[in-house]
Amino acid sequence: MSVRTIGVVMNGVTGRMGYRQHLVRSVLAINEQGGVTLSDGSRVKLNPILVGRSESKLADLAAKHGLTDYTTDLDAALERCEIYFDAQVTQARVKSVLRAIEAGKHIYAEKPTAESVEEAVALAQAAEARGVKNGVVQDKLFLPGLLKLKRLVDGGFFGRILSVRGEFGYWVFEGDWQQAQRPSWNYRAADGGGIILDMFPHWHYVLENLFGKVESVYAKAMTHIPTRVDERGVPYEATADDAAYGIFELEGGIVAQINSSWTVRVNRDELVEFQVDGTHGSAVAGLRNCRIQHRGATPKPVWNPDLPVTARFRDDWQEVPDNAEFDNGFKIQWEMFLRHVLEDAPFPYDFAAGARGVQLAELGLRSSAEGRRIAVEGL
Repeated sequence: MSVRTIGVVMNGVTGRMGYRQHLVRSVLAINEQGGVTLSDGSRVKLNPILVGRSESKLADLAAKHGLTDYTTDLDAALERCEIYFDAQVTQARVKSVLRAIEAGKHIYAEKPTAESVEEAVALAQAAEARGVKNGVVQDKLFLPGLLKLKRLVDGGFFGRILSVRGEFGYWVFEGDWQQAQRPSWNYRAADGGGIILDMFPHWHYVLENLFGKVESVYAKAMTHIPTRVDERGVPYEATADDAAYGIFELEGGIVAQINSSWTVRVNRDELVEFQVDGTHGSAVAGLRNCRIQHRGATPKPVWNPDLPVTARFRDDWQEVPDNAEFDNGFKIQWEMFLRHVLEDAPFPYDFAAGARGVQLAELGLRSSAEGRRIAVEGL
């Protein structure tokens, strides 16, 4: 069995997501399993070329994993690769991706692809004009819980879907008496922060791929905690939204309501959960698990505030079995993109899809600023 190696520039791997999910759990994991298997039975391994601004950080990271190829010179790295991957902060992404497109490299990037829909569309157009394959990370589609939910949708379990309710978030400490779990730039609008720009692109591809096209948005963005403390222990003004409350109308009359918050304490089984209600049944899906209640097994609660509740409503739900082996969602999409590049396998999660996610975030911010529902026009 033949095995060959291709170069992959990985820009931004000193950050949390770029390191854990993309370098360690995707690229290095693919190599550890012997590479990606193509349709002809051959295998392809990856040579990660680490790129970033700090040579010392890159050197430490490379030494930790037995890697030798790293540089702060993006252009030099692009000369030695076939694929460019970007996990930088959003503000730095467009410029670097355009350099990779101009160099004729295939592009895979974290979301959001840009801070504005104008820039996101420009990236998609530039990639198409240059004839390079392109993709955007849409990892939540490959989570076990949402794969089970997709299985239910495809199997007609819900009948006519009525609504989707999403709850995402957790308490991010302010940084004074306990260290914050997220970097301070997330809370500065000038640095590309804000939960709408971070999460609405996620919600767009989840809604679009599982339930239907998003036709309108009404959102309320909030900065609940106005002052936080940064990594150096210095207080700063939080100018970006740390919570967003959104209502999305989907094709077919489905209404989706999703709350996103870094200022909520978790009282649910997982950090994100989606409840889907339909005429024939309902489901609640998280990152890994999914529970269902069919209409034939739906209890008949009676409202009576004068008596204590004795029913255990969660006991009336049934766990959806795995029925499959679930790999890391980021790794699955990496393998899909590699097959797309190497043998033109289908890959629908391109820069155009990424631009639609950025559009929803931009319209969400506009909806909040103007206090009104806004229709989502096609890109």
